[in-house]
Amino acid sequence: MYDCKSKIASEFIDDSEILATLAYARENKSNRELIDSLIERAKDCKGLTHREAAVLLECDLEDEKEKMFKLAKEIKQKFYGNRIVMFAPLYLSNYCINGCVYCPYHNKNKTISRKKLSQEDIVREVIALQDMGHKRLALETGEDPVNNPIEYVLESMKTIYSIKHKNGAIRRVNVNIAATTVENYRKLKEADIGTYILFQETYNQKSYEELHPSGPKHNYAYHTEAMDRAMEGGIDDVGIGVLFGLNMYRYDFVGLLMHAEHLESAMGVGPHTISVPRICPAEDIDPNNFTDAISDDIFAKIVAVIRIAVPYTGMIVSTRESKTTREQVLNLGISQISGGSSTSVGGYVEPEAQDDNSAQFEVTDTRTLDEIINWLLGFGYIPSFCTACYREGRTGDRFMRLVKAGQIGNCCQPNALMTLKEYLEDYASPDTKKKGEAVIEKEIPCIPNEKVRAIAIEHLNEIKEGKRDFRF
Repeated sequence: MYDCKSKIASEFIDDSEILATLAYARENKSNRELIDSLIERAKDCKGLTHREAAVLLECDLEDEKEKMFKLAKEIKQKFYGNRIVMFAPLYLSNYCINGCVYCPYHNKNKTISRKKLSQEDIVREVIALQDMGHKRLALETGEDPVNNPIEYVLESMKTIYSIKHKNGAIRRVNVNIAATTVENYRKLKEADIGTYILFQETYNQKSYEELHPSGPKHNYAYHTEAMDRAMEGGIDDVGIGVLFGLNMYRYDFVGLLMHAEHLESAMGVGPHTISVPRICPAEDIDPNNFTDAISDDIFAKIVAVIRIAVPYTGMIVSTRESKTTREQVLNLGISQISGGSSTSVGGYVEPEAQDDNSAQFEVTDTRTLDEIINWLLGFGYIPSFCTACYREGRTGDRFMRLVKAGQIGNCCQPNALMTLKEYLEDYASPDTKKKGEAVIEKEIPCIPNEKVRAIAIEHLNEIKEGKRDFRF
């Protein structure tokens, strides 16, 4: 029985409800009256249910799709403006005891180079990331209680936060590790975690268990209920996602929205972020073996409808995707992207290592961070390195209340401009700096509060003089 408030995975992600939703969507894919009414109602920026969103995703009317794309862009602009938050992954270890068939870390892969960073290695990696200009990291490890225990992750976070190099500092550490206990989530909270991130891969239990034939990750319920435990442990910012292409995308799309509804209903706060990765090539992994891979057009539609259905959430697309694809979906709701990324263990210090095959997946967008910043500025976006909400305690329901009320921009806009200014002064190439200064000049008058605007201008001048780390 479907119950979005239940803490039992099979009840808040109910297979019969998903199948009924998909049947309803198929029946109404050309129902122009219904589709128009959903698009019109979604303009209030209060979102749609999983069943309503499924109808929009299934819609086969081209003119209605264009209306959806237009609305998605408007909603993203209302909540997040033209700010794009920047981050980078940091792979600590690829030791793993799971048998996931889509991931090169699986325990039967005997050709991958197994690596684990020491704390000294982490210092070198973080300095390399700081020298690019990064302020926000997402830690990644395989699941291995011997090589990657929670104590290793906690020690690594402490090391990362302690590193100050020139004007560089990592101000927010998000963590993407395997499902764990409430006690361990509490330890992550005490270590000042930013967002806890865990992808479901697929919400279809049968497919999930086949894709994870061995190891702790085989336990569908334990994995699916992880976000509830994380929030019980005090982590109020969580990020969800599926790996599109592993299973029928429509099923996982509905499951993803049901999970968001569950967190909102049962835990009081929906997902801080939703990620939309697609299966891609990696050591020992051929995407052609997965017959449910999705096209760029379907991918764009998924992004747009998620933005309409869950307007408050941050949406993330990584360097898995090409420059062309990222450019398309930035217009449809994406608010966070990675840049200058390495998916190898130790890949920032030794990016050219010839014998290294420790990567989790191939990076498609291989541009440097400065090239990506330059590209974003060229479109008028504000690349943001802001971490102020996390550091000021604007997390969980406090953050969501501000977002839903349309007030978060009063903090985010000046904070984005100030962190961009830091980047321009410390790391940017001459052309990037020129473009960035022009964007800042254009955006300063858009800060609505006169007092905030005056303070922001004062801080921008102070940054030029060498001062750092201002925030609202």
